[in-house]
Amino acid sequence: MTGHGKILQTEDLAIGYKTGKKVFDNICVSAEKAELIALFGPNGAGKSTLLRNLAGLQTPLSGEILLYGEKLKNYSRSRLSRILGYVSTEFIPVNNLRVKDLVSFGRYPHTGWMGRLGKNDIMKVDNAIDMVSIRHLKDKYIHQISDGERQRTMVARTLAQDTGIIILDEPTAFLDLPNKYEVVHLLHKLARESGKTIIFSTHDLNIAIQEADKIWLMLGEKMISGSPEDLILEGSFGKMFENTSLKFSRTKGEFGITRKFTAKISLMGPKTESRWTRNALERMGFGVVDDPAVQLQVVIHKKESLLEWELTFNKRKKQFWKIYDLCYFLADLGRSQPAGRQSGNEFSTSPRQTSHD
Repeated sequence: MTGHGKILQTEDLAIGYKTGKKVFDNICVSAEKAELIALFGPNGAGKSTLLRNLAGLQTPLSGEILLYGEKLKNYSRSRLSRILGYVSTEFIPVNNLRVKDLVSFGRYPHTGWMGRLGKNDIMKVDNAIDMVSIRHLKDKYIHQISDGERQRTMVARTLAQDTGIIILDEPTAFLDLPNKYEVVHLLHKLARESGKTIIFSTHDLNIAIQEADKIWLMLGEKMISGSPEDLILEGSFGKMFENTSLKFSRTKGEFGITRKFTAKISLMGPKTESRWTRNALERMGFGVVDDPAVQLQVVIHKKESLLEWELTFNKRKKQFWKIYDLCYFLADLGRSQPAGRQSGNEFSTSPRQTSHD
């Protein structure tokens, strides 16, 4: 993120349907050069509608969108296509189209009415293919490549268009986890190295927190903008689902289920191993406490590459070499206790809370 000035901004923008029904209003956000921005919000918040408005594909109900300080509505379609590229969440497969041909479509705003590619256009296409690392795919047909490779091809097409602004609607939809990270990391790299302003919508908050310079958060009836770290520290993500069973961890930077604990257990050990042991124990319904007086105690011993979980219960000790085995034993032990008794030395867990994922 270079901070070279506002490339795109909105002023009191209201978006919605042609009928006049508002989806979201009072949108005041901005984007700078070489900045990667993630648009995040719940389903139905209006993310796709906002991106279509920013791309000039839909007319705002009110307010203004400014590109390079000029009102978007003053741009002609041909002029806009030279400064802004848009990648929809939908992809229409064309079986007889090669990767290099699809990428070359990005040059059409620059080729005139005959659509012939000159030397400069061919160079732009080749550069775009290299930037997303798909040269080995250029002669393959679209239906022969994977979803992740197809998404890279769509990004390459937009890069060949050679615009300063790129807008992508759910570029990681339908991708597996490695491809999700690869595509967003690619966008991050392109923003840095090419100086492009890239805006994308996503439901993958963890990835956005790691890669985006800024997040536009559609929170209720309010749009909040800031770096992922500022929004975490301000508690903005936690407000998204205040009245639900979800909670946002400021420490982990992710959402999780609000759990009701039915028993207590003490846990000691190395930091990383304790973190994941706690995760398993809390999933079972145990509240992890620092109290040597509770009946159940777990101590993690680490000797070089060997790990041992030592459980103390009913004045007895038992060793385990996997968290799964520890949890399985606790589940059986819990079912053997009288249900509902919660004194300091007794516990119970229900079968539902001890399923083995």
